[in-house]
Amino acid sequence: MSEIYDIGYRHYDGVRLGRWHSTRALAVHSLRGIFGLGRPARSKIVPFSLAAIMILPAVVGIAMMALINQRGIAYSGYAVVMQAVVAIFLAAQSPTVVAPDLRYRVLPLYLSRPVSIIEYVGAKVVAMTVAVFALIAVPITLMYLGELVVDMAGPPATGEYLGAMAMALVLALLLAVFGLALASFTPRRGLGVASVITVYLLSSAAVPILYGTLYSSGNEVAASYAWLVNPFWLVDSVQSALFGTPPHSIEDGAYPGGVASVAVLLVLLIAGLFALALRYRKAAAR
Repeated sequence: MSEIYDIGYRHYDGVRLGRWHSTRALAVHSLRGIFGLGRPARSKIVPFSLAAIMILPAVVGIAMMALINQRGIAYSGYAVVMQAVVAIFLAAQSPTVVAPDLRYRVLPLYLSRPVSIIEYVGAKVVAMTVAVFALIAVPITLMYLGELVVDMAGPPATGEYLGAMAMALVLALLLAVFGLALASFTPRRGLGVASVITVYLLSSAAVPILYGTLYSSGNEVAASYAWLVNPFWLVDSVQSALFGTPPHSIEDGAYPGGVASVAVLLVLLIAGLFALALRYRKAAAR
């Protein structure tokens, strides 16, 4: 003889917020995790220390404008000059976005709700993009506000500032896609950090070698394409083509045409997003 027990479960009768709210909540949760918010104090040390290092040259630039009426790092070249700090931030924080879900095999739980692979990956990419963009945009904005307050001779470099902000967003998206794609291939955070920083170091070291070798052999056109191997110089070449800013490559090396730079940028973005979606589709199938 069977009996039915009432253990108090009730159907949910409230408002169902839907897929958009789930995706947004995942993006906000991931963004908070990047900066260690809601986590122990040690989780905040690396992101906020790197953010402070990024802001320091902007503070020095404001002091230079106030004391000697001279600008410091150009808005358009800030990310290129500080690329090592940005790369360390990307390498250190990308695994915190993707590694835990892979290590603890909770991805099927996310996808059991009305959240697709595309929405899951999109939330992660948005979170990392916002974090990297904030890392670059905050010091640039601080320096621009300092220029307005100091009231230097001549008009403010508003056009260069806006162009730098637009390219900071493009750079943040490119770095986020590839940083997360590289980090997602291992559930171990240490290996994820090593993979991202290794790829950055290889791309940075290869550029001057390729450029110098090709330029010295008389292939100046081919040498200009060497700068596109590094994401920071790639985006700087697009910025130079679109906004007419000077190149910030080593020794002011010439970039290739703007069409080629934009094409390479688009191909890399599409390839990175495809690799990231393919990786998570495979992980979800396990």
